[in-house]
Amino acid sequence: MGIIKNAVSEDIKKQKDELQMEKEQYGDSKYEQAFKKYNLNVNEDEVREAVKKIIAEKVPENDTIDVKKFLLGSVELTSLHTTDTDESILALTEKVNKFDATYPDLPHVAAICVYPRFTELVAKSLEVDGVEITNVSGNFPSSQSRMEVKIAETQLCIADGATNIDIVLPVGKFLSEDYEGVADDINELKEVCGDVPMKVILETCDLGSLSNVKKAAILSMYAGADYIKTSTGKEKAGATPEGVYVMCQAIKEYYDETGIQIGIKPAGGINTVMDAVILYTIVKEVLGEKWLTNYWFRLGTSRLTNLLLSEIVGKETKWF
Repeated sequence: MGIIKNAVSEDIKKQKDELQMEKEQYGDSKYEQAFKKYNLNVNEDEVREAVKKIIAEKVPENDTIDVKKFLLGSVELTSLHTTDTDESILALTEKVNKFDATYPDLPHVAAICVYPRFTELVAKSLEVDGVEITNVSGNFPSSQSRMEVKIAETQLCIADGATNIDIVLPVGKFLSEDYEGVADDINELKEVCGDVPMKVILETCDLGSLSNVKKAAILSMYAGADYIKTSTGKEKAGATPEGVYVMCQAIKEYYDETGIQIGIKPAGGINTVMDAVILYTIVKEVLGEKWLTNYWFRLGTSRLTNLLLSEIVGKETKWF
């Protein structure tokens, strides 16, 4: 075992040395050049204070029925359980189908988000115009399979009817500072997606710092992300106000630099209506009204949908 371990360590060292030699010979990669356009040294104390100020001064004005209706229409109604069955996913889809007739004055959800094996079932059963079919793809939630597997899975998702694709940033490559490798993964999957919008899940809780969150956001956008998303919901934590604030800053700076608008999807750990109102307020304050549509702003959640509906109609309601 010691011989194998030493051989692997030597291989890793050799790869790093080769990368350093290439850098010295050819200069920074286009992604490292892109990093230089942005301030990636995030002051976490300043972010916490900025978020605290937004919550204290701006959230109360957004704690309204109209905002809650907007948030309901931005939900990607999610079922990503080991126990999911054809029957449970069909039942979820039927609830979305019947919602319009029961609540004609309320917006329907923005999307149904499921595992790839249920895509065709949802596509054949969904009757409501304007509800997207989102698939988690590319070896969700770890992003640790071979690239050929990620590509094949994503191709099958789209062939089966997925209209949005959510992939996971290869966090291990990112933490090893293989930024070119991260970007290549994202770019290859975006080529597969074509015009189908692709979200890149940063898995912010695993990145170690808000500076890394911003760097991962910038890298993902330059590599082809149409949205950046906080979390898979499968790790130790989900969306945080601070993480969303930094991601919004990155989106704004990228938009100012390139003119390209990128969407945002907080997901994971959005447990209360107030959590959602706080995230809405951060997006509004940092990015502005242009992002306050159910195309550019999405919420990945399961439990929140009934909570929003209950507050809107004024009584406890368990529709979904």
